[in-house]
Amino acid sequence: MNELLAIHRAELERARTETNLVGPGPLDEHYLDAEAGLSDLSPSGRWADLGSGAGFPGIVLAALHPELAVDLIEPRRLRASFLSGVLLAAGSPSRIQVVQRRVQSVREHYDGATARALAPPAEVLALAAPILRPGATLVLFLQEDQPVSVDRRYRLIGEVRYAVPHRAPRRTLRLERLGPAPGGRDEPSR
Repeated sequence: MNELLAIHRAELERARTETNLVGPGPLDEHYLDAEAGLSDLSPSGRWADLGSGAGFPGIVLAALHPELAVDLIEPRRLRASFLSGVLLAAGSPSRIQVVQRRVQSVREHYDGATARALAPPAEVLALAAPILRPGATLVLFLQEDQPVSVDRRYRLIGEVRYAVPHRAPRRTLRLERLGPAPGGRDEPSR
């Protein structure tokens, strides 16, 4: 197992007795979900995990792609502190950082982003649009039958369907961020 994932798992096991970062049940399901949903992904550049929470799928993304810069965006202090502790225990890899703020206040631009259990799909699409560069990839983790209406800011480029033991069937959508509207920054539709 990757050292970052081993440290993450150990810290998560320790913290789950004090907090409700992932709830009851085996941790393996969370790792399997993240790994399966990120399968066949070839990311590059700088990525963001939106609403990183306990680090899924952001920590797994960083572990699977050691050349990738990953920002774990998490506004809640307790969860951001947990993620910072994981990175400290892992030797503070400079390519991974915790950004403790709401997605709406992020001013960086990314080559890709992941979102799992952040908000309803339409809201995630709106939140991600201003921080994704044209051509960037958004990986949206969903229940298999969860409806998604892809708006004009994105183009569907792929879908991965998979199963995780003891969970409903899952899928990820891969969306490409299209360029901003001519003449200015493409803001989220209200």
